[in-house]
Amino acid sequence: MKVKEIVPVALCFLLFAASLAFSAASPPDKTEPEPQEAATAEEAKPEREMRGVWITYMELSMENEDNQSEPAFREKFAHMAHTCKSLGFNTLVVQVRPFSDALYSSQLYPASHVLTSVQGQDATYDALKIMCEICRSFGLSIHAWVNPYRVSANGVPSELCDENVFVTHPEWCIETDSGVILDPSREEARELIEDGVLEIAENYDVDGIQFDDYFYPADIGEADYSQYSEYLDSHPTEGLSLERWRELNVNILLSEIYMKIHNTGKDIVFGISPQGNLDNNAALSADVVSWCCAKGFADYICPQLYFSPDNPKLGFENAAQDWCDLPLAEGVRLYAGLAGYKAGTDADEGTWLESNDILKTEYNILKKKNEFSGIMLFSYSNLENEDAAGEIKNLCSELKSD
Repeated sequence: MKVKEIVPVALCFLLFAASLAFSAASPPDKTEPEPQEAATAEEAKPEREMRGVWITYMELSMENEDNQSEPAFREKFAHMAHTCKSLGFNTLVVQVRPFSDALYSSQLYPASHVLTSVQGQDATYDALKIMCEICRSFGLSIHAWVNPYRVSANGVPSELCDENVFVTHPEWCIETDSGVILDPSREEARELIEDGVLEIAENYDVDGIQFDDYFYPADIGEADYSQYSEYLDSHPTEGLSLERWRELNVNILLSEIYMKIHNTGKDIVFGISPQGNLDNNAALSADVVSWCCAKGFADYICPQLYFSPDNPKLGFENAAQDWCDLPLAEGVRLYAGLAGYKAGTDADEGTWLESNDILKTEYNILKKKNEFSGIMLFSYSNLENEDAAGEIKNLCSELKSD
């Protein structure tokens, strides 16, 4: 994937987004001075190194808890926040919309099964509101992690409620062997995702909103060929290839969300965490080069660099350098996702068993590369995993020494 092949398409999206913003704005009163441009989130907040921890819906889950009450959830999350803070982390990235459902009070998405064991059954509390309050009490930043398209994956959730979008609007969805997603080419699906992001941005005290690496599923196959055929029928002379059309659908969503988040006037950043192997993103129709090189898609990109330095297929430093070699657009931050979940395992052909300071080594590699502005660790449970204890201790000792 070459930059010169991607960026021209990205610029089209930026013009598209800019035209939307212009058409939505009211004409200025000529008798009044024009308002100054609102400061971006980066300008409004003091710069500090990102030291984040991803907290998955499974780690937040109350499904197997004997006590699913609000006090029990508060105690559980406060323990997580305390642990992260004491180890030197400053940001929690919490998964609040895993399957087109919500771990918060939503008018658009049904309640997640994660809190009550049954999708659509409301908890007696607002989990995201509680998480925001607790993060503030510990001086932590909080990013709301959203999976934009996923409705179900590999049989999870086991049962969709009557309010789930696949039940109410199956025509907005695509079904593959691995599960169900919202159709990225469908305007109604895009509006649902965007309105859902705005619902979080406008109603919660979050510092950021993040999309993960699930865009088009790798097993999409021919599942959207009818949609693509309709597109070609309406663009008989200038139609894009199937691959570029899928990228177009994703990029329109991202550019619109970026614009809408910044138009709220709140200090909220929008981030994306794609796969760490730069080339693998093409299979998911993730146009990561444009997201990095053109302003208007995201405030930060956090590739999941889940490789040991000695991984024979792709080593950590080589993977990181691929991202460094991209000409980042002004204002786009680059973070690195680190594989805490591989610590103490036989992953990457056993190379994680050869040392207990791999995460520390990788952190120090990143500090020498000016392009990176911090890390995010996947995921919280590994901070308390005995097999990962040595790795976590060495990494966190390095964090505290800086």
